[in-house]
Amino acid sequence: MLGRVVITGGAGFIGSHVVDYIAAHSLADEIIVIDNFSSGSLKNIEHHISKNYFKLVKADLKFFDSSWVEVFKEADTVLHFAANPEVRISAVEPRIHFDENVVATFNVLEASRKGDVKNHFFASSSTVYGDAEKIPTPEDHPLKPISVYGASKASCELLYYAYSRLYGFNTVVGRYANVIGHRSSHGVIVDFINKLRLNPQMLEILGDGTQKKSYLHISDAVEATIATVFHVISVGGFHIFNIGNADWITVKEIADIVVEEMNLKGVQYRYIMSTPDGRGWPGDVKFMLLDISKIMSAVRWRPRLSSYEAVRKTVRELLGKEIFT
Repeated sequence: MLGRVVITGGAGFIGSHVVDYIAAHSLADEIIVIDNFSSGSLKNIEHHISKNYFKLVKADLKFFDSSWVEVFKEADTVLHFAANPEVRISAVEPRIHFDENVVATFNVLEASRKGDVKNHFFASSSTVYGDAEKIPTPEDHPLKPISVYGASKASCELLYYAYSRLYGFNTVVGRYANVIGHRSSHGVIVDFINKLRLNPQMLEILGDGTQKKSYLHISDAVEATIATVFHVISVGGFHIFNIGNADWITVKEIADIVVEEMNLKGVQYRYIMSTPDGRGWPGDVKFMLLDISKIMSAVRWRPRLSSYEAVRKTVRELLGKEIFT
């Protein structure tokens, strides 16, 4: 059991699905969601609001105040998802990722220290590796982020490591691949669907289309998250796990799946080049495939859906052709 669990960013994409999973499997005595709704939505968690096990705190973690700090005093577990999730924005507004990722994380750690919360999960990202020299990329690969977003996540990981060493936190850092699925509000699939709804004859693709990355369906991501949390509660200490898939898919292949599922014919692709080597934007990692052997061995978790299956299922979910389960 997770006891009394605080979920920051619990109204967001991944966070709200984690709330659903914990509630459905009765894994916590109480679920407290903290969210400022900058990217999350009340709609994602409204089905929990009237329940006895659930509490919602609307607050901005960038500001350390009693409106949310007090809830950490009796918490047993903190799952920290709150962050600005848009990687592209860091190239033009880097302070956003510093404030909403680094400052907010420091405040969460301070609240945890003062509340003596021992069990932690931090939602990190594959972007901490940058342009990886080894693919599939293992957890011990050097961290060389090429975006401010990736740098902010790497900074937060170091803060978690220091607090874990100093104050005895049991911590899991989950480095997610591209997580997709029902409720996602940004990313390449959402972008393609929105563009094709406006113009079914032509699709603008950022980059040269050869960008190749690993994608994980939200259902697999949630199961991996919960499995790693129970693992760290059991063994203690500080742990880092890649949370991704065993295969990868190109942006052009994703476009093909979206076009097919939207039943469109003769769509012309127009590639928008923002960098000489065909990346989607400055700071975009062009190739990403995580080595997931560690989590498969230590936690006994493996994804149910491949990257291709995850993409197709997500497209169908976002188009309303398939109900999320």
